[in-house]
Amino acid sequence: MSGVRQFIDRNYHHFNSGALADCVRSLEEFLSHGGKLIVTLAGAMSTAEIGRSLAPAIRAGLVHAISCTGANLEEDLFNLIAHESYEKIDWRNLTAEDDVKLQKRGLNRVTDTCIPESEAIRVVESILLQQWLKAEKNGETHPPHHYLFDVINSDDIEFQANPEDSWLVAAQQMQIPIFTPAWADSTLGNIFSARLIDGTISSDNIITTDLQRMGDIASWYHEQGYSLGILQVGGGVAGDFPICVVPMLRQDLGDEVELWGWFAQISESTPSYGGYSGAPPNEKISWEKLGINTPRFVIESDATIVLPLILCYLLEGLEN
Repeated sequence: MSGVRQFIDRNYHHFNSGALADCVRSLEEFLSHGGKLIVTLAGAMSTAEIGRSLAPAIRAGLVHAISCTGANLEEDLFNLIAHESYEKIDWRNLTAEDDVKLQKRGLNRVTDTCIPESEAIRVVESILLQQWLKAEKNGETHPPHHYLFDVINSDDIEFQANPEDSWLVAAQQMQIPIFTPAWADSTLGNIFSARLIDGTISSDNIITTDLQRMGDIASWYHEQGYSLGILQVGGGVAGDFPICVVPMLRQDLGDEVELWGWFAQISESTPSYGGYSGAPPNEKISWEKLGINTPRFVIESDATIVLPLILCYLLEGLEN
């Protein structure tokens, strides 16, 4: 039986399948010439267990940074420590009353998957709170993922999912940067806000702000020395945050850095609605994010189908 690479080369020629094939071949060439890639994760990709294909790609040196929502950051960890308590749901046939029953059982539904409140969220919270309090006592400031790494390394948890399938574990092992804009818009961000409100934690200074992280992205962009590309999965703040570093450097600081050297997005959003998630690559030219000669691709499809195919194609290429 042929692999993913042969399957795509043989069968994907037109429409969205053709766009996928063109995209992954261009990305492979970009990486082979020293390009560096940041993958942005919106939606519920971690609950979809995207780490099964993303983690090997990170370990293989194909992914050099991650920009993700707070939900994607935490949900990879939730799955890692509480996988056996997750439940798969026939969501298309659920009633509102069925969702009430799930809520009463402490199951937080993400389409077809339920995240267990007590086994996942509250376990992480108890460990995180001690890390946050320790950082406050020591006057430390770190980005959100730093504290999640502490949870991963804690002796108080056992992995229920295979850590080889965790993109967060892979990112820590490979020491690639993670940028998490708008982290407060997440379950753990809500918990942190609650601890500020009730006085358990007295200062929010222990978490690096978005403004500070934009400075970190700017430094990272400068340090690479090679053309940098973005593979945008979905849209929203996870994608917009890193791509904006270039116009910020060029227009607001007068720094003549190169434009992003490669771009692709996997999206199901419609551009005519005016949302960022569906904005086509050409629109980014007007914002001085991409150039007219920047290779750019759009695959209008389900990211949970498309991204594993792209990553597996690249990984099989390394084996040949």
